[in-house]
Amino acid sequence: MPVPSCPPAGGARRAASTGSPEDPRTRPAGRPGRRRARWRLLRGDAGAGAAELVIVTPLLMLLILGVIQFALAEQAQHAAQAAASQALAATRVQDGTTGAGTVQATTVLAQEGGSLTAPAVSITRTATQATVTITGGVETLIPGIHLHVSATVAGPVEEWTGG
Repeated sequence: MPVPSCPPAGGARRAASTGSPEDPRTRPAGRPGRRRARWRLLRGDAGAGAAELVIVTPLLMLLILGVIQFALAEQAQHAAQAAASQALAATRVQDGTTGAGTVQATTVLAQEGGSLTAPAVSITRTATQATVTITGGVETLIPGIHLHVSATVAGPVEEWTGG
């Protein structure tokens, strides 16, 4: 009759063990394996990526909207400058009037002034000088940011001197 064998005391290795430190049969009692230890360390960071994404995404969207907002402001400034230049050209000619300058500015703003809101045209003409000022707001993408643009051009009134 064979003699039953007892497992060795004290957590000694068994004969069937591969000898690997990650082999659960070779681990001393009470010590977790390396994989389990790593998992316990990483478990505290669960969901950190989602939390970072929740914080970063609105800031990134605000930055993109800010860039677009200032691009619209530049476009509105360009439209106001172009309209003021064309209005000055119509006003300062020899028989030009402020009414002709206003019509010209309104025409140019209708063509180019897409992001310029509520444009106001102011034209003054004296015997020697003509001045055109166009002001307005910019389309708002970001609530609370209200940008305004203004363009002023001036030039001498043309007069013909016969000789």
